[in-house]
Amino acid sequence: MAPFLSRTLTPSSVAPVPNSPLFSSKSNSQNRLSLRSAFLHQNGLKSNNFSSSGLKWKVEKRGGSVVVKCEASAVAEKEATESSGDTYEYQAEVSRLMNLIVHSLYSHKEIFLRELVSNASDALDKLRFLSVTDPSLLGDAGELEIRIKPDPEKGTITISDTGIGMTREELIDCLGTIAQSGTSKFLNALKENKDLGSDNSLIGQFGVGFYSAFLVAEKVSVSTKSPKSDKQYIWEASADSSSYVIKEETDPEKQIRRGTEITLYLKDDDKYEFTEPSRVQGLVKNYSQFVSFPIYTWQEKSRTVEVEEEEEPKEGEETPPEGEKKKKKTTTEKYWDWELANETKPIWMRNPKEIEKDQYNEFYKKTFNEFLDPLAYTHFTTEGEVEFRSVIYIPGMAPMNNEDVVNPKTKNIRLYVKRVFISDDFDGELFPRYLSFVKGVVDSNDLPLNVSREILQESRIVRIMRKRLVRKTFDMIQELADSENKEDYRKFWENFGKFVKLGCIEDTGNHKRITPLLRFFSSKSEDELISLDEYIDNMDEKQNAIYYIATDSLKSAKSAPFLEKLVQKDIEVLYLVEPIDEVAIQNLQTYKEKKFVDVSKEDLELGDTDEVKERENKQECILLCDWMKQQLGDKVAKVQISNRLSSSPCVLVSGKFGWSANMERLMKAQTLGDTSTLEFMRGRRIMEVNPDHPIIKDLNAACKNAPESSEAKRAVDLLYETALISSGFTPDSPAELGGKIYEMMAVALGGRWGRVEESEAAATDLSESNVDATSESTGETEVVEPSEVRAETDPWST
Repeated sequence: MAPFLSRTLTPSSVAPVPNSPLFSSKSNSQNRLSLRSAFLHQNGLKSNNFSSSGLKWKVEKRGGSVVVKCEASAVAEKEATESSGDTYEYQAEVSRLMNLIVHSLYSHKEIFLRELVSNASDALDKLRFLSVTDPSLLGDAGELEIRIKPDPEKGTITISDTGIGMTREELIDCLGTIAQSGTSKFLNALKENKDLGSDNSLIGQFGVGFYSAFLVAEKVSVSTKSPKSDKQYIWEASADSSSYVIKEETDPEKQIRRGTEITLYLKDDDKYEFTEPSRVQGLVKNYSQFVSFPIYTWQEKSRTVEVEEEEEPKEGEETPPEGEKKKKKTTTEKYWDWELANETKPIWMRNPKEIEKDQYNEFYKKTFNEFLDPLAYTHFTTEGEVEFRSVIYIPGMAPMNNEDVVNPKTKNIRLYVKRVFISDDFDGELFPRYLSFVKGVVDSNDLPLNVSREILQESRIVRIMRKRLVRKTFDMIQELADSENKEDYRKFWENFGKFVKLGCIEDTGNHKRITPLLRFFSSKSEDELISLDEYIDNMDEKQNAIYYIATDSLKSAKSAPFLEKLVQKDIEVLYLVEPIDEVAIQNLQTYKEKKFVDVSKEDLELGDTDEVKERENKQECILLCDWMKQQLGDKVAKVQISNRLSSSPCVLVSGKFGWSANMERLMKAQTLGDTSTLEFMRGRRIMEVNPDHPIIKDLNAACKNAPESSEAKRAVDLLYETALISSGFTPDSPAELGGKIYEMMAVALGGRWGRVEESEAAATDLSESNVDATSESTGETEVVEPSEVRAETDPWST
């Protein structure tokens, strides 16, 4: 039997060692005990206690057996040691980490100014918050402000603030520790102390924004003075170094009363760009325009001054006395001074009830560089699962470039996080493509940004924001449509109607909001656009569908043969005259339980039909339809009696599931269209004839009396080609059609106005010449009788 060791949870475990090859006892003359075991100590049993494999063992004798004890505490300690292992901390190559932070997080160098201004704003916010409980922190160090001064001669740019500043320990903790956010730590301390509340206006989050300074600087110097300390310290570091220096400021001329002053020694490639005052001011206006503290930039200005004009005396003139007043002239002199860069206030942070319409319009013009007032605007705050504030506008006119109509990457939505500009480069994250014309600002405190704060990450919060922004936009447009001033919505539809129709195609989830906004001309309203609600209100009670026709122009829609019977029955038909209209309506399918029906397609049901007369017409013309189908062959699927014609002899309609004539025309005009699919997608063509028209009656007689007549067959071909054009299709061979028309015209017009053939004219000329020759030979005088026919313009007729 194999040896074993039993263990329990008792203080010690006892295992009797049986007789076996490994555990055997031999009695000799000296009665010595001999044990052989793989786990017993090599020295045998010289002592009652021994250690082996890191465990404590005890041996006892009981009669003829040997008992081995193992301490349970020793077993547990052994297991804990094996499971815990050694603990190590991550190591980082600082220079490599700094290189990744600086060159991998940010896509644009100009971001550094946004980050440093945001840090300055946080420092001012912290001081303002702490001064509520400790006013002595403010002291007499001046107003809370930020100043930015570029120096082209030295190649530096300095950002200074009068905020909370930093002590030596805070410099080490905040700037010396990468990814250590002082703002984040400050907010956590506020949350722990619930009595103090929290300040959501603080911007910092990741603790790496400061190091963006190395995007443009080869060296950064930070001079800071905290009101909690009497000393001012300087923190210095280079871009290619993994260490930094902290020293005390001893120069009295460089002493500051409170706050932080960051000086960037710019790289050679960036000195010209970021020391240009106008460039710096432009960056501040773009990224930090709505920071709650004033931001001043050092700008060159000009002013008009009067100076005395010194004139040298001319030859022979005396020098004027010193006391005499000299002439003055006006000159322009240049000087440098501080200029406020963020004059525009964040209007979305205020209560909408306190803001006038003119203020909204002024904010729109300044923010988006527009010269026209917006057509409409809405200002709202969303709370709950996601909180944000927004002001969105409908511009006064559409973009000049047609490509912007379908370009989702517009710069119309400006995203702010805590009033700091993040991005305006979105690809449909906040607004769908068909609403890309909407302009506005969105400001949130808890958006899911990446570390560079440039990219909006896709998440559930973003989808909720998008849904609410779209809903508010539709509410704004609907309010514009319902307003008493119809001119405003007419302007909106004229400029942005195509965008809304695009929404019918791309956003099926919002059809209920989009459809009431649509406007079309109709057979009863050819001069003014009507809505679908107005169409339904004008419908007869028995009408179960919304009829429409798609053409290339309003004129062709009015004269289309498909409308003849509908106009007679006083049924209104919508005119779809823009290329996008037909596709948009086909995506809607129904509105208020009314189906959309194309009057240019087969199986048009108008109701109130005379079944007896219809049956008689079919019976009478059944032979004609078969004969015409035989003549036309594969050009048409079939020939049938029409219930939509009243004055035209025939018309070509499309099948239910194929392209209409208008859609076929549009698909042929596509630049990158696939011509191989045209035959497949083209609907079958059905020829409908009007049995009451004289031409059809003549052809009906021809098919019965002279079915093999070549003239009748040519008439059928010409009738088909003419119907092709009048129905909106394009003939396959326009030249051939032209030849047939010329031939028919020649037959119809031949000799009607006394036209003389060439042969007859030649014979007449010959006879006249013979008469002249005879008169000359005989010498007789020709007598010319006066004409009794005078022209209307004859001057002698009076």
